[in-house]
Amino acid sequence: MYKNDKVIRRYSEPFKLKILDELSKGKHTKSELCKLYSIAPTTINEWIKKYNRKDLMNTRVKVETKDEISRIKALQKEIQQLKKLLLKKDLDTMVLDSYLEVAAEDLGYKSVAELKKS
Repeated sequence: MYKNDKVIRRYSEPFKLKILDELSKGKHTKSELCKLYSIAPTTINEWIKKYNRKDLMNTRVKVETKDEISRIKALQKEIQQLKKLLLKKDLDTMVLDSYLEVAAEDLGYKSVAELKKS
C-alpha cells in the first residue's frame, strides 16, 4: 500500500437518513453513533446541515447572573472611554509634533531634533 492511499467512504442516502433518525429518536447519542458506525462527528454534522435538521445540532447555552452582565457592561463602557482617551492623546501628540515642526522651520533649524538640542 502506498503512503498516500486513503480509504474513501461513501454513504448512501438511506444510511444517512437512518443515522439522523436514530439520533432524533434518542436511541443513541452522536458520539455513540460515531463509535458504532465508525463515522467522524463532523460527517454527522454535515449531514445535519445538508438535511436541514438544526434541531439535532448541539446548542450552546450561556448562563450569566445579573452581576456578571452588569460587570461586562461596565467593562465595555470603560473600554470605550479608554479608546476615546487614547485617540485624544494620539491627536494631541500629532498637534504637538506639528507645532514643533513649524517652530523649527520658523526659527531656522534644519530639523525638530536640532531644535530640541538647543
